[in-house]
Amino acid sequence: MTLSSSVFSILLLSGDSDIQNQFKQVFKDATMTTAKDAAALPRDTAKRTFDAVIVESKSATFNPTALPHHVDLSRTLVITGSKPVLKRASKFMQTMVRPRGAVSGGIAPLSLEDYVEWKMGDFVKGMRNGSGRNLHPMLISAIERPLITRALQETKGNQIQAAELLGLNRNTLRKKIHDLHIPVKRGRAAQAREA
Repeated sequence: MTLSSSVFSILLLSGDSDIQNQFKQVFKDATMTTAKDAAALPRDTAKRTFDAVIVESKSATFNPTALPHHVDLSRTLVITGSKPVLKRASKFMQTMVRPRGAVSGGIAPLSLEDYVEWKMGDFVKGMRNGSGRNLHPMLISAIERPLITRALQETKGNQIQAAELLGLNRNTLRKKIHDLHIPVKRGRAAQAREA
């Protein structure tokens, strides 16, 4: 899982080799400049612009002097945090991009299935650690409720159109709306007919 060098220019300020290796797995080496801190940067980096600067910070508050003076904060993504935070950030970035099979050097956004699998992994692990039970109906309900809500919003409360969009029978949709306690806001035309 790598990003093309033409996509990003990244500055990583961390002396931790694990963090450096994790970010190098996400981004090709050619796109990344690494150093222990801003003082250890080569002089030629003062002329370069970076799309992102990642800074390992030992303090709880961000110290702007930890950045090289030429970094424009209005045009650069800055990620700062402790070693554990940066390790999680690299894993998050890795899950958010993946190689595009047909296009060399390109990236594709995470598919819905990949994203749901990634988010459910933490949820399932947390439920298992907390002795959770009946996970399947709980997850189905958690996914089904926002899906039906969005379909109703898209169709302006028209349940016939929402049922068709979802591939459900209208009566099945009405039962799910009732069972999941989904508020139904009807469009102006439906409100006018009821008045």
